[in-house]
Amino acid sequence: MEKIKLSPFLEIEGIGAASGIVHYNNALFLISDNSGYLFEYDLIQNQMNRHLLIADASVNIEKKRKPDFEAITLRENELHVFGSGSTINRNKKVIFNIDTEEITEVDYSEIYQKIKSQFQFSDDDLNIEGALYYSEKLYLFQRGNGLTAKNGVFTITNKDIAFKHLQLPKIEHVETSFTDAILIEDKIYFLAAAEDTISTYEDGEVLGTIMGIMNPETHEVLKYIQLSPTHKLEGLTLFEKQENQLTFLLCEDNDTEDLNATIYKLTLKIAD
Repeated sequence: MEKIKLSPFLEIEGIGAASGIVHYNNALFLISDNSGYLFEYDLIQNQMNRHLLIADASVNIEKKRKPDFEAITLRENELHVFGSGSTINRNKKVIFNIDTEEITEVDYSEIYQKIKSQFQFSDDDLNIEGALYYSEKLYLFQRGNGLTAKNGVFTITNKDIAFKHLQLPKIEHVETSFTDAILIEDKIYFLAAAEDTISTYEDGEVLGTIMGIMNPETHEVLKYIQLSPTHKLEGLTLFEKQENQLTFLLCEDNDTEDLNATIYKLTLKIAD
């Protein structure tokens, strides 16, 4: 597996456990799995703004109450933020209109329950960590770090749901599992981390993160790249596209109470 070196790009104070990132119009939008805010960092002014995603939001919500926002994706001028579905209070989808700053909350309980019943997922096994829209379909990336280790992609069209189970490479003795994904033209670029735990609720020892490149039609994985042996990278966004290379920004969940986020930069040659 090809290995790549990450470079620190930016330190942002006031956000911890970063779980998703979107670059849009000279700003970074970030979510945190233990926070009820959408964080907006202005790259020109070097200033942070916070937007409420839930009532009574705080920066650091206790684990049993947190909405566990793990996936964020851009659709036109809207940011769609998804809870992981791993407990009963993690079933929200929140839409943030970037132009108007209007918030719309959507109850995803019915969809998550349909996923569990249709594909035999227990409450403890469902763990949505990435989302994107492609060809009028919603793709949700399931992190298979529970007992059944079901890594895969849910494809939702209207009310129809399909699931593609995917086996990802191991780091040491632990299979990597999805932590984010984005669409760039005709390819999906995804992150997958190895964490030594069989729980979607409790953290474990971090063994590293890989990136993969996937065909969105067939779900065939075209390439794997090892990014880090120590970081649990959970957010990925395109920062710059040049003729023959892509530059990404990535964020990590450091599994601590520290409210500082390191944003990393990664440059790759464009895949054939």
